[in-house]
Amino acid sequence: MDADYTPGGELLDDDVPWEPWTPEEVAVRLAEVSSRWYVVAGWALDLFRGRVTRPHEDIEIGVPAESFRNIRSAFSTYEFDVVGSGRRWPLEDSAFNTHFQTWVRDNESGVYHLDVFRDPHDGDEWVCRRDPTIRLPYDQVIRFTDGAVPYMSPEIVLLFKAKATRIKDQKDFDDVLPLLDQRQVKWLGENLELLHPGHPWLAALTAT
Repeated sequence: MDADYTPGGELLDDDVPWEPWTPEEVAVRLAEVSSRWYVVAGWALDLFRGRVTRPHEDIEIGVPAESFRNIRSAFSTYEFDVVGSGRRWPLEDSAFNTHFQTWVRDNESGVYHLDVFRDPHDGDEWVCRRDPTIRLPYDQVIRFTDGAVPYMSPEIVLLFKAKATRIKDQKDFDDVLPLLDQRQVKWLGENLELLHPGHPWLAALTAT
């Protein structure tokens, strides 16, 4: 049985309504929150590149798990659902302890606007949810745009994208790799080998 199996929940349809906020809109809504947060996934790579390279069907942010309550308070007029393995549960369900994604939903329309990842951490140190031996201080995890929008450093984003590489993930890797410095390339190569030995991206990283 899948280690992430959680009984119950509601099956998510392919046509779940999403009207994602932009990173700038998220930043405005979280302006009064002192807790760390950072844009992750595809949007983070576009913030790193300084331009929007493709449409984004959703938007995800990461937060230290212990800070989630502060994010929840900032969106007190919205509902939150726990999401994972193609299903969703109410925030109060025990699935909260198994799945790290929490979607922010408009209570009246049912439209989702934001996906909040509750990331493991050890104090001021970010911990990779796929391997707790992979750790970094937050000042190496979080970067900022000129407009002060926080986002996850691109080499970390690419490490997560490597697990199940889709066409858009390959394009992201091809576009972003030339923009990484040697430290980032080295970090990505070492941890990609750790999580996914023999991954096709390793050859390109070695040649950089």
